Amino acid sequence: MAKYSDIKGFTVQTLSTDTIASQALGGSWASAPSLNTGREHSGSSKNGTTSASIYFGGYPPTNPRRAETENFNGSSWTEVGDLNSGRSNMASFGTATAAISSGGSTQPGVNVASNENWNGSAWTEVGDLNSARRELAGLGITTAGLAVGGTSGSALVESWNGSSFTEVGDLNTGRANLGGAGTSTAALAFGGNGPEGETETWNGSAWTEISDLNTARTGTGNAGPVYTDVLMFGGTGSTVVANTENWNGSSWSELNDLSTARTALKGSGTSASALAIGGGYPPGATTEEWSAPAVFNQIHEGQLYFNSTTNTFKETLTDLAGATWASGGSMNAATYGNYGAGTQTAGAEYGGNAGPGQSNTTHEQYNGSSWTETTDMSTGRREGIGVGLTQASYLAAGGEGPGGNISNNESWNGSAWSEIAELNTDRRRLNGGGAFTAGLVFGGYSTTIANNTETWNGSAWTEVAELNAGRDSIGGGAISTSNGLAFGGQAPSTTAATESYNGTTWTEVADLNTARYGLQGTGSNTAALGFGSATNSPYAITENWDGSSWTEVADLSTGRGSGIAAAGTSLAALAAGGWTGSARSDATEEFTVSLANKTITSS
Repeated sequence: MAKYSDIKGFTVQTLSTDTIASQALGGSWASAPSLNTGREHSGSSKNGTTSASIYFGGYPPTNPRRAETENFNGSSWTEVGDLNSGRSNMASFGTATAAISSGGSTQPGVNVASNENWNGSAWTEVGDLNSARRELAGLGITTAGLAVGGTSGSALVESWNGSSFTEVGDLNTGRANLGGAGTSTAALAFGGNGPEGETETWNGSAWTEISDLNTARTGTGNAGPVYTDVLMFGGTGSTVVANTENWNGSSWSELNDLSTARTALKGSGTSASALAIGGGYPPGATTEEWSAPAVFNQIHEGQLYFNSTTNTFKETLTDLAGATWASGGSMNAATYGNYGAGTQTAGAEYGGNAGPGQSNTTHEQYNGSSWTETTDMSTGRREGIGVGLTQASYLAAGGEGPGGNISNNESWNGSAWSEIAELNTDRRRLNGGGAFTAGLVFGGYSTTIANNTETWNGSAWTEVAELNAGRDSIGGGAISTSNGLAFGGQAPSTTAATESYNGTTWTEVADLNTARYGLQGTGSNTAALGFGSATNSPYAITENWDGSSWTEVADLSTGRGSGIAAAGTSLAALAAGGWTGSARSDATEEFTVSLANKTITSS
């Protein structure tokens, strides 16, 4: 019997706009009423709204610093009560009826500690900062906030309790002209002079480095009272920019640009509705209003729809062509030949080469933004392979120590390392992966180049079908004892050969596009990622395996090889450490593949 859908077809959803991942990604900037007095390096009520915000202080093209305060009611700016002292480059936070202006500069080179409180009609001097400084960031409300960083790259942070400031934990990296958002116990600091792309989070007691901005810069404006949802815009990188980014609690995403590129501006509002005020060289009066849709269609893989505005059919796909590597938190110790396990956001790296003939016992775990040192391994080793898909349990299989190939393997149970059953063939520069109780390792170098394959069942290793060609410094990935991919290596010359394992046999499949050895990989025989190489000038090349062929995708930021610790999948991978050709690396990079709406065409 014929299917109804074969006879009648099926309905394709009609949408007026493309699907998007978040509300902020659907936003855009539009012109708003200008200030009465154009200024830069001013203060604003960051927690204000697009119908109730204030903008104060700063300076126009010539001195003196300004004291004017202007109030925005949604349709125009009106001058209201002045600051008690004209200032620029101050920390500012609060609302249109309850704001704080802390520190700043009254004239070139003169920093102040003065702190003023706005009650909706006038400014009153209250408890000063402990350290006079300018170019600092402010965040919070009038009864609880933070003054962060400042002059000459200060790392100083002071907490405001409504009547006085108290020094609290310093930033990891001191900065001036930075941005800040959140509360006195849950905050975000980003950009600024120095390492202009860095982002740090505050938990009420300490700062932690996390994902960098997509466009490194200083002198940005920002809006958003919640540190997990921040809108940031403008600033100066290599040039003055109009870029807008949104922080969603774990990463920054590029949004629609400001209409006018400018720096030293201020913001007010949220990621859904905000103002970008003043700023620029020379200082301007421009105001722009950001609006994001209250209702939007969430993006999901596999969607098929008709966009009635652009008159196109769209399909939502995993966008490998748009995939990227992004910098993550640096390891505590630079190394290469290290082991990797876990996932992109919950990974581990251990062992490795700390210097000529030196094998590490060090062990670090990654939380998606930073590495933490934890219990060392019992035996120093390098150039082996990690087996395990979580941070709770993984293996260090094979490798080399000061005396040669390692005979013992070690197991991590979440709190301690234990020696476990040996491989049947001791070797180094092997590869593999899989689960803690279902692992697969292959290739490497024993006394000669090895083609051995072994599976792990949680207690013992078993020899299974050999690779068709033995290979040293081999790349690979596996997710179980019956699903693995081996590629590249030296056999004995450099090769691009790829073999797929199904639990019984190895089958030769399509070659890598670029022959290389000392590369690393993640994934399985149906979806894998291969990256890096070991040469005097290591490759940054990354290739994606779709089950039948390899495709070149985004390169690593830095060519690395000779054992990069790897974790994750072909769509969300982690690469840590490695040899750059001249030095050990402490770099971490995260490979991310997003969804994209692709137009369907016919021919």
